[in-house]
This record gives sequence, structure tokens and C-alpha cells, in this order.
Amino acid sequence: MTDERARVQDDVRSADVDEARDFLVGAYDASEWRAETTAQPFTFRYSAVGDSTMTLRAIRFDGHLDGVMTPSDDFVVQWITRGTGFIGEGDDRLVSAVGRPQLWPQDGAAFTYQDYDQRLVQINRASLEEVAGERGAASGGVQLDHTLQPDDRAVTMWRNTVKLISHTVLDRQVSPLLQAEMGRLGALALLELYPVVSATLPDELLLPRNAHIRRAVEYVHEHAHLPITSTDLAEVASLSLRALQQAFQRQLGVSPNGYLRGVRLDRVRDELVHADPAGTSIADVARQWGFAHAGRFSAAYLERHGEYPRDTMRRA
Repeated sequence: MTDERARVQDDVRSADVDEARDFLVGAYDASEWRAETTAQPFTFRYSAVGDSTMTLRAIRFDGHLDGVMTPSDDFVVQWITRGTGFIGEGDDRLVSAVGRPQLWPQDGAAFTYQDYDQRLVQINRASLEEVAGERGAASGGVQLDHTLQPDDRAVTMWRNTVKLISHTVLDRQVSPLLQAEMGRLGALALLELYPVVSATLPDELLLPRNAHIRRAVEYVHEHAHLPITSTDLAEVASLSLRALQQAFQRQLGVSPNGYLRGVRLDRVRDELVHADPAGTSIADVARQWGFAHAGRFSAAYLERHGEYPRDTMRRA
């Protein structure tokens, strides 16, 4: 089977500010961007490398550029290494801190940049949803919260991953298979940086004051298939263990471990609902999600879902 994904390899330079603006408008399918020179001698360079699933881009623009990014179905993470940048307006405005990755709002947003160097990673939605689905996320409609501030651990992982991807995809002789693996690695790194937003999150957790606990809850939904402890969640949320436990009880009425157990029981039910009764072992599915004791698992499942696992299987 051949890989039909088109390779991307662009390198554009210009000393004319209007020409540079027009190129970027075309590259991002936008309109009504405004560009002007500043005290700096004008310099523009744009480069892109990758394929239709993921591209790495770099922009140097010694001048002032502002406009509105139109909505996109792709996921784009950007950061500046020099200059100033703002995304959004009013109370929703985000400041681009040098070296700090920021997810672009998928609904589009106004922006202002000046005398800047910018790096971007653009990942195709279908590719990201495929990887998210393998990690237990609901199929279709994956959402990431661009207002979330990634913790230092996730940022460090992102930087290291992008560095590895860059070294690989910049090689013009890289094989399509390795190129595809880099796209997958980029999607995994993005999901560590901005975990999938669960559609079942209580509205209260969406308030800015609850960002710490929301980060822990989203981490649970994204990593329920992995060994997770309350200490891990406290680190993700940048809270002490005691503060985390109190926040979970206050907002969700359950301990962190109790919340994790509930999410895993939901994942078991999802698998049983779609399973082939003739070829599926309930015990194997339960063990896959961390439930080794059959009796305790059945009792917990009954309490959570109002029926025994075998009853769910019968209706599959």
C-alpha cells in the first residue's frame, strides 16, 4: 500500500512588507491582514516542512502584522522566540510568552505580532482524533482547551518532542514511514500538552478559578488506561495532595481515586456495549482497566451502572 500523503517543503523570503503579508494571507486562507514596517529593517522568511498530517513552520517578520485568523479544523500550537505577540482581544487576550507554547483557538481569533520569530506545529484533526481514540477518547469531535496553561512538565516534553521531530523531518531523505511516525509522535505530544476536554465535565470546572482541578480531571480522562496515583494528579494540578483531595470532594463529591475508578468503569461499559459477546471475556476487559478482583469489580459496576456487566454484554 502506498503512502499518498503529500510532502511539504517551502522556503519563502521577501524584503517587501506587502508581498510578505499577501503570501501569509494566502498560506492561511485569510483576509484583511494589515502589515507595516517598524524601526527594524524589514525582513521576512517563511519555511514549512512535513506532510498533510503535520507541518512544522517558522516565520520571521521584522515588522508589524495584525489581523484575524479564520476558524480551522486543524490544531496549531505556536510560540515566539523573539518579539511580541497577542492572541484574542479584551478579557480573552492571551500574551505570547517567549518560548511558551500556546494552542490557537480553533474558532479563530484576532492577533497582533511585531518584530518576531515564530514557530508553529500544525496537526491535522483526523490524525489527532485517531491517536486520541486509541487512548480512550470518544470518537469524533475532540476538543482541546486553548485557555489551559500547560504545566512545566508538559512543556518540557513538548519541546523535546518537537526537537526530535524537527531533526527527523528536515531530512529530505526521510522515509514516508518515519515521516508518518513523526506525525503520530506530534499528536501524542499535543495530547500531553493539552489533554482532551471531556464532554462530561461539570460546568463549574470550566470556570477559570477551577483551572487546577480541571487539569487533573482532564488528565484522568486522557490517561485512564495508564497507572495513575493521586500524587501524580496533584503534580499535574500543581496542588498539594491534601488540596487536591479537598478540591475533588468540594467540586465532584468524590476522592481523586474514586473519580478515576468511575472513569475506568465507564470505559469498561463502553467496551462491553460494543463488544462481540461470543468473543469477549468480561474478566479480560475488567483487567485491562485495572479491575483484577471479579467480585469487587461486579459490585462496583452494578453501583455505577445499575446492572451487572453480563447484562450489558447481553444487550450488545
